[in-house]
Amino acid sequence: MTVLPLTATDTGRTLEALRTGRQGPLLFIELNIPDLGNAVTDTLLDELLAVLDAQDADTRVIVLSGAGPDFCLGGDRTEFAGHLAEDPTGSGIRASGTKARRVCEALTDNPAVTIARIQGKAIGAGLALALACDLRVGADTATFRLPELALGLPTAWGGLLPRLLNEVGAARVRELVLTSRAFSAQEARSLSVLQNVVPEQDLDTAVMAWAKPVLRRSPAALRVTKLLLNAHAAATRLADGAALDSELMASVLAAAEYARTPEGRRIGHLA
Repeated sequence: MTVLPLTATDTGRTLEALRTGRQGPLLFIELNIPDLGNAVTDTLLDELLAVLDAQDADTRVIVLSGAGPDFCLGGDRTEFAGHLAEDPTGSGIRASGTKARRVCEALTDNPAVTIARIQGKAIGAGLALALACDLRVGADTATFRLPELALGLPTAWGGLLPRLLNEVGAARVRELVLTSRAFSAQEARSLSVLQNVVPEQDLDTAVMAWAKPVLRRSPAALRVTKLLLNAHAAATRLADGAALDSELMASVLAAAEYARTPEGRRIGHLA
């Protein structure tokens, strides 16, 4: 997708992990760390928050995409390790998790219609970013995976689990989370993870097929409709445990790090 460089006055900062552009009321946001598979870093989260906070009031549609062959390969585990090295109790993980939740909520609760444009792989945190969007179109070759349990982590990032349960259903989510298996774009559509699947070269056309009618809608009616949709979705979740995501992730990682210390190995042996 062709995007224009964002001017400094839009966010007041130079963007390192994103490219953004505007075509009238359309805002394009592209994850732009292709050498790392657009892995989610603290810098990327900070920049997403800055761009979404600074979006123009006239914005009707936001398109979230990824540069390179993959949409997003998930969280940057090297950065997680760095956070734990700085503070084994997990304070850095908690701070990062809080930012992740804020980003996903900024996409879900955005007054504009948010569209995820997905090619290649969408894994873990990448899938969470896509699920936070209202509409999701994927290339027919795209694949998806929730690898957290296989990596020794809880499925606790950005409110991913409650969104999955709401969109997909408990039985299917349980199988995907517990097995950590990959699934195809076609299966993703059957699960409502995607609403449309097209050849990769047709992704932009599919995005614009959704965007163009939205741009003709009354801005006030669009905002109220988004509020209603989100309110009803929240009501069906009854209790949303996403507020615990950062604490759960930090606790599990801190415990794993402690288990590798001499004292942790000693206590584990005595237990």
